[in-house]
Amino acid sequence: MQVIDLAETTLRDMNAALQAQNGSTNQTAWQILNPRGAHALAVGLDAPLDVTVAGPTGYYCAGMNARATVRVAGSVGPGVAENMMSGTVIVEGDASQYAGATGHGGLLVIHGNAASRCGISMKGIDIVVHGNIGHMSAFMAQKGHLVVCGDAGEALGDSIYEAQLFVRGSVKSLGADCIEKEMRPEHLTALAKLLESAGSDADPAGFRRYGSARRLYHFDIDNAY
Repeated sequence: MQVIDLAETTLRDMNAALQAQNGSTNQTAWQILNPRGAHALAVGLDAPLDVTVAGPTGYYCAGMNARATVRVAGSVGPGVAENMMSGTVIVEGDASQYAGATGHGGLLVIHGNAASRCGISMKGIDIVVHGNIGHMSAFMAQKGHLVVCGDAGEALGDSIYEAQLFVRGSVKSLGADCIEKEMRPEHLTALAKLLESAGSDADPAGFRRYGSARRLYHFDIDNAY
């Protein structure tokens, strides 16, 4: 395992070392010590690496991730896994606002709670939150899955497109054009796989599904001014 101590190495040099990996060597396991809330940590990775961050991070941890697995042994600031393409990001603590924003692919797992705007404008990423999520989550969510094992805040799925939302707990309110939908067998199967991948033993049958009513897809003359 390659070990980088941020008490001795600069954040720039650490990110450069990780970004230089292209999968052609056996240096696939990395541990980052003393992150101390650093911003933009382990960003832009594009190799099958396994990176463990031993402590909390700041803004945009694991942003633009592709192929790598990044584990954070602590909580993260805003924008974790922002614009993620593939791979896996696991947060053992809580996540601040807009976790997984604009993510195109991969899996983001948050073992604690996520704040407001979780999954905003998601474009194919799968997000599993073991706890609760805040208001305006999945705003303009276009594709992918957001699974919430706890409760959801106000305006869930506002202006949603074709993303699938699954919530086990209560939903404070639904956003514009977001409605509860039938949970069919194929949805239960997909949800079971996501929960298993995220290390959750929650029963898929205890969740409700939400998605777009598709009323905002077409121009309505009554909405013109």
